[in-house]
Amino acid sequence: MRPLSQDLRVRFCRALDRGMSARAAARMLEVSPATGVRWARVWRERGSTQPGKVGGHLRPLLESERDWLLARIEQKKDLTLHELLGQLREERGVVVCCDTLWRFLKRCGKTFKKRRSLPKSKTVPTLSAAAPAGAGSSVG
Repeated sequence: MRPLSQDLRVRFCRALDRGMSARAAARMLEVSPATGVRWARVWRERGSTQPGKVGGHLRPLLESERDWLLARIEQKKDLTLHELLGQLREERGVVVCCDTLWRFLKRCGKTFKKRRSLPKSKTVPTLSAAAPAGAGSSVG
């Protein structure tokens, strides 16, 4: 989304200077009342009609720990996300939430979806890949 034009902002501020309320000036220039109130506040505080910075992202919090994290995962393949989070906090002094670590590792191409292996059922026979069709129990 792009900011509204500078010309529109200047006309809005001129209307304010002539004594018009922010909502009335916004209605006259066909911008939302919330935008008018926001522009009026910025005009009073900064005396400027320039829009603020739009968009952009902060550098990811864990970028400086990338090498350490990836080396730790290679060192211990069955490391869980929560174990890695604890080691990051204890050894590196970096405190982040689990979701932040998960999203960072996802961007690095790493996943932490672990499945527990369950023992074979002793009471219900299971189908093997080599079993003929119709053998064993059916699910339905």
